[in-house]
Amino acid sequence: MDQHDPAKTRFLAIQAMRLSGLLLGVVGALILGEVLPFPEMLGYLFMALGLVGVFIVPTTLAKRWSSRK
Repeated sequence: MDQHDPAKTRFLAIQAMRLSGLLLGVVGALILGEVLPFPEMLGYLFMALGLVGVFIVPTTLAKRWSSRK
């Protein structure tokens, strides 16, 4: 029953990356909306990192881990 499934682990890693990117984007939006008291530049940085974490990194990981080579 304790068999290691690499596909499941990879799927969960990709979803965790998407979720962390989403959370970074939300924090960046809160900073830019002046809800959180941090410098505006930090908000832009978090928004950019969030976009990369949602769109670019999961696609790159999926291509790298693809079994269709």
